[in-house]
Amino acid sequence: MPTTLNKGKKMMKLKAFKLGLCATLLAAASGTAMAQDLRIGLQEDPDVLDPHRARTYVGRIVFTSLCDKLVDVNQKLQFVPQLAESWSWNDDNTVLTFKLRGDALFHDGTKFDAAAAKANLERARTLKDSMRKGELGSIDTIEAPDAQTLVLKLKQPDATLLAALSDRSGMMLAPSTFSEDAAAVGRKPICSGPYKFVERVQNDRIVLEKFDKYYGAKDFAFKRVTFLPIPDTTVRLSNLRAGGLDILERMNPSDAQQVKSDTSLQFVHVSGLGYQQFYFNTGNGKRSEANPFKDARVRKAFELTLDRNIINEVVGGGIFDPANQPFPPASPYFSDKFPIPARDVEKAKALLKEAGVEQVKAELSFGNNTTTSAIAEMVQAMSAEAGFQLSLRPTEYAAMLSEAKSGNFEVMMRGWSGRVDPDGNIHQFVTCKGALNDGGYCNPEVDKLLNEARRVPDEAKRKAIYDQAQTILQNDTQSVYLYYQPWPFVLAKKVQGFKAYPDGMIRLKGVTFAQ
Repeated sequence: MPTTLNKGKKMMKLKAFKLGLCATLLAAASGTAMAQDLRIGLQEDPDVLDPHRARTYVGRIVFTSLCDKLVDVNQKLQFVPQLAESWSWNDDNTVLTFKLRGDALFHDGTKFDAAAAKANLERARTLKDSMRKGELGSIDTIEAPDAQTLVLKLKQPDATLLAALSDRSGMMLAPSTFSEDAAAVGRKPICSGPYKFVERVQNDRIVLEKFDKYYGAKDFAFKRVTFLPIPDTTVRLSNLRAGGLDILERMNPSDAQQVKSDTSLQFVHVSGLGYQQFYFNTGNGKRSEANPFKDARVRKAFELTLDRNIINEVVGGGIFDPANQPFPPASPYFSDKFPIPARDVEKAKALLKEAGVEQVKAELSFGNNTTTSAIAEMVQAMSAEAGFQLSLRPTEYAAMLSEAKSGNFEVMMRGWSGRVDPDGNIHQFVTCKGALNDGGYCNPEVDKLLNEARRVPDEAKRKAIYDQAQTILQNDTQSVYLYYQPWPFVLAKKVQGFKAYPDGMIRLKGVTFAQ
């Protein structure tokens, strides 16, 4: 194992221990005052707290309590009202009209209305570093004919738009905070959700306080919600057992059996929409030019060294269902045309020989948490049997994504939390100008197919188009999907009313402590 990895893991564990100790001491010092305070342990620290500029899954967990959206999803992944009470399409699916709530306020006391919604969508579409531009690219004009009516006129039909508006594209910030300094919004976000922002200490805590003027305030029990990033899963679980946390997300799968047998804890698990993947830099900046993974044969050889079932058994605790495409089996867009390839070291060696190489030296970047570190070490050992010499680079997850955007990687392991609409699991990662296409992959035929899929509302016809695009992507080994992302939560025994959703978000409506 490389010395850099040992150092990285020691630093990670020391940092996690300090964070965990802090949380435990906080709980002990606060005593009964914590009765209405909820503490949630996160696997990573979120990136910027601005929904138009953010890109991490863990940030979406915080936004769920902080920023209401136009629409939400229920446990069956059906769209349900939130800031919009209803919506309708015109006959040719090019005009989407929302009727908005009349009783919603932003955390600064200003009123949410159609003009505010318009200002948010315009900002998300035009802000220089907005991550939402692609999601809202089908919108031509936005109108607010009266305070409770929002009209989106589209350039062409867009089957993905409602799903985008059920996530960060549809989150509403107070327009009074918009200025030339876009970074200021993320430092002190003023949103419209059940909890308002109090403070953030980077890599330590994010504190929210109940917004008493929220239209549904009676359904939210806690006066304060504190999010504590604790990357080490063992420390995170220890904190929950010690009373320093009430809920933790993304439990280490290897702890599943002991958690299930612990009567002081609750284990809540749901299969998610997302995936974990290996993503290659084939066309983004100077590091891509000499990257051995620029050759599709090398990428395919790497995939053939992997045994997804062993990874599931050893690291995944049996809940990391092996993946080979961006759509999970529960999705109507999942295709049985792309079976998961079995591990074949000899075939991998043959492909490397065909590519003119016997040894492949490359750097694997990954988020520095317990689970991904264990996977990275297994992959390093598996791929070595075919001639890959991977150096491991554990990095704080948000920092890794920031570097990936600038092309500072060769291959990285990253997770995607998944989206209700299939477009959200593929388009922005593989199209030539996709907002999250950090690897610089570009195939005009793939762009053509995926853009067409956005305009086809019929499910069967749309699936056929995705199958065509996937055939190209699979042949190119554009990326390697490893497993479908499960959402395992652990709760203190006193937590009541918690429901797990397939999107992995923590919704606190109706959640209480047992009396």
